[in-house]
Amino acid sequence: MLGSINLAEFVKADKVFDFEKFEKTVRISVKALNEVLDEGLPLHPLQEQKDSVRDRRQIGLGIFGLADMLIKMELRYGSKDAIEICELIGLKMAYAAIDESSNLAEEFGIFPKYNRNAIMQSAYWRRHTSTDNRDRVLAFGMANSQLLTIAPTGSLSTMLGVSGGIEPIYANFYERKTESLHGRDEYYKVYTPIVKNYMEKFNLKDVSELPDYFVTAQTLDYHERIKMQSIWQKHIDASISSTVNVPNNFTVKQVEELYMYAWEKGLKGVTIFRDGCKRAGILTTPSKAGSAEKSVEQILPRGMIIKADDNCIGKKRTLTTGCGTLHCEAFFDQDTGDLLETYFSKGSQGNCNNFMIGLSRMISLSARGGIDIYSIVDQLKSCGSCPSYAVRSATKKDTSKGSCCPVAIGNALTDMYEEFINEINEDYDDIKPKSDKQSRKKNLMNPCPQCGEPLAFEGGCNICKSCGWSKCD
Repeated sequence: MLGSINLAEFVKADKVFDFEKFEKTVRISVKALNEVLDEGLPLHPLQEQKDSVRDRRQIGLGIFGLADMLIKMELRYGSKDAIEICELIGLKMAYAAIDESSNLAEEFGIFPKYNRNAIMQSAYWRRHTSTDNRDRVLAFGMANSQLLTIAPTGSLSTMLGVSGGIEPIYANFYERKTESLHGRDEYYKVYTPIVKNYMEKFNLKDVSELPDYFVTAQTLDYHERIKMQSIWQKHIDASISSTVNVPNNFTVKQVEELYMYAWEKGLKGVTIFRDGCKRAGILTTPSKAGSAEKSVEQILPRGMIIKADDNCIGKKRTLTTGCGTLHCEAFFDQDTGDLLETYFSKGSQGNCNNFMIGLSRMISLSARGGIDIYSIVDQLKSCGSCPSYAVRSATKKDTSKGSCCPVAIGNALTDMYEEFINEINEDYDDIKPKSDKQSRKKNLMNPCPQCGEPLAFEGGCNICKSCGWSKCD
């Protein structure tokens, strides 16, 4: 059972963190999560799940809005002062959660799998109890085997307009594009709420005027990012969802150094995200020239064939050709929209059907080798006319659009591809070809399946800053 506390709400007018109010909130949250846990216990479909929840009573109280809190306190994320305040908050959170779980154990009893000796030997427990409550905790036990975790909180943070988990703010502003209002592509800035409020309050005209404590995921040094996670790791008894963003020019050697540094700082795990990777789909930020940066198209080395996994979406067309029915199936990558596989089969057996099987395999191989679908279709449409196709077109007039089977297949692939792209709300003006002989590039690699806006990769999960959709929910 998960729950999170918005740290940004505990900064007082004098830029001081309200520890008293925070401790009360932690205690209330622990009680609330235990009540929800009891309420949901009979709703689990499997007996094994019910047994596990009842025997261990695991809850996961966490935080979000950390970056907003630090900005309100005028502390730079990753700085020495920021690390020190997070140390105090994490310590207070763990202390209050353990103490309140002991209070619940006194009132309702310990969790069935409670082991007093294991608790006494736990370095985490000793570090987060004091002489004031240690004897009482040992006397009454604990109501929960797990108390704290930091989840991505993608939907929560987007809904409330604050940063997620322990992440820094992703960017000071994002680029949005509209064409419906002006009849043309027009880009405009959407500022992160705390940035927008600060700029309006102090009448700033550009983000370059912001104080130095407005740092973003792209500009933050990874050492500071890992230091922040390591501080919270000391006070969290379960897991932390967190992503270290690195630039596109980050080398293999630097990745190795990052992982080693994370290990040295005692992290249980670390996720890195390199800008410009194939499954990027991150929100666009302005380039040095001032225009919006487009997602980088993945270019495969010559001879490299990617694998078509099960994570793809299929489309089907039934075509009528000069020889009868032709079944045409195409499968697309649901994240990038790329064509991955095709399957063609005739209603009859023989050489014509064998040709279709061979053609489908060659198209699949070309697509997985990095050839875009419009270059493939261009080659298919270069085929001539089939006598059987021409006769049936003239007599029965029921053939699919084309002059032969390959041409009809090309038209079907184009139709299925554009239908698929339309379903994931990609911008049609960017995907329509200027001519049949021109290949096209996609403008968006990973759109939100709910609203079509670009996704951001934060806290180990793809989230939408526009509508709050999260792949982890």
